[in-house]
This record gives sequence, C-alpha cells and structure tokens, in this order.
Amino acid sequence: MDLKILEIASDTENNKNIKNYTHAAKSKNPLCGDEIQIKLVIKNEKLIDFGYQGKSCVYCQATASLLSKNLINSKKNKIKELCDYAKSFFNKEQESIEKKWSFLSKLFDQKNISRKECILLPFNALKKIISN
Repeated sequence: MDLKILEIASDTENNKNIKNYTHAAKSKNPLCGDEIQIKLVIKNEKLIDFGYQGKSCVYCQATASLLSKNLINSKKNKIKELCDYAKSFFNKEQESIEKKWSFLSKLFDQKNISRKECILLPFNALKKIISN
C-alpha cells in the first residue's frame, strides 16, 4: 500500500457529523461490509459543508477525505460530473486522469483497480445525494 494513501486517510478534518445537513446518503459495500455516510449542506446548488462517517477501509476513508476537502464550494453539476467520471475511470473508459480531477491521482491509479469498490463507495453515496 502506498504510504500517501494512509496519509490522506489520516486527514480526518471532515470526518464529522453535520447536525444541520440538507442532504444525506449512506452506501454499503456488500462484498466487504464497508459502510459510509455522507452529510452535506447544499445551498443554491452549491456545496457549503461536507461531513462523512463510517466503518471502512483506508481506501474508502482516503477517498472521502479528498472529496470532502476538494468539493467545498462546488456546484451540484460539477459533483455529478466527477461521480460519473470516477465510475468511467475504473470501468477503463478513461486512459488517464483529467487535470481537473488530479487531486484524486493517488487513488485513480490502475494499480488500485482491485480496490475499485472501496474507492467508489463515497462516490456512490454522493451520487445518491446529487441525483435527488
């Protein structure tokens, strides 16, 4: 395992419970039992606050941490675009990571393909929120 992924996962600044959230979703990986809950505050189609909690592996935690730090002030349509991109990347529809999503480059690496479901779990929760 890449030590950078451990470092990213250990940044738990947004591993928190947001009490006054406007949107929430939970995703569970039936294969391994990983579970993540994401709570957001969205106002005027813009993400204002992002909190996540769960019982999950380091790959899932690293993904949630990166998303929580990098999507604040993003519009819902940008978040939806990223969720769709993540799925297409791991379905090998993308050869390399797009520059605008480079903050995910440590996770979006073909060497992590075996951990695809772990990495995509936070994206699945986000997609549930954005699709409603």
